[in-house]
Amino acid sequence: LDTIRQQTHKDFVTAKADLELGLTGVRNALKVLREYYAADSAALIQDDAKFGAFMQQPAPPQKHEKAGGAGTSIIGILEVCESDFATGLAKEETEESDAQAEYDKVTQENKLAKVAKEQDVKYKSAESKGLDKTVAELSSDRETVSTELSAVNEYFAKIKDRCVAKPETYEERKARREAEIQGLKEALTVLQEETAFVQRRRHGGLRGGALQAQ
Repeated sequence: LDTIRQQTHKDFVTAKADLELGLTGVRNALKVLREYYAADSAALIQDDAKFGAFMQQPAPPQKHEKAGGAGTSIIGILEVCESDFATGLAKEETEESDAQAEYDKVTQENKLAKVAKEQDVKYKSAESKGLDKTVAELSSDRETVSTELSAVNEYFAKIKDRCVAKPETYEERKARREAEIQGLKEALTVLQEETAFVQRRRHGGLRGGALQAQ
């Protein structure tokens, strides 16, 4: 039990770090893109006002409409990724909390059971000193009951395999979770590359505007 709990906690720590890293990356990318498109939109409105006052033709350039639409699409995808990362993180934290609570409960029950068994053994040992015959009879009865119990347990195990649906194993849940995290990582990588491209494009546009102003 202790070994399994240590392993599941270790997996949780790793998964949490990956999800938090991904969530931070997505939020940083969203911040950059929102600032970029907000600045681009403000500059467009200002340019349109000046151009309209001079030429009396306030129609915005077509290329800015497309850029704005692409920006909205990218931001929308990033927001979906942000939601996925946040949901995954919340799920991991809930499962970890539930696992720890169950571990604490079972551990406490085992401690109480151990104390009870130790006391039972103590009393029976003291009683056996003066009641050897009774102990022998009880031992014989115990063997009989144990044999019957083993037979019942064996029969129950066969019935259980046939009738009780087996829950998802730890290995299956771990593999599914790792696959989900890997998919989110790959999506984040693509979006980060797109964000870097947008930033380079923005910087290039700013340098071009500065050269024209000179």
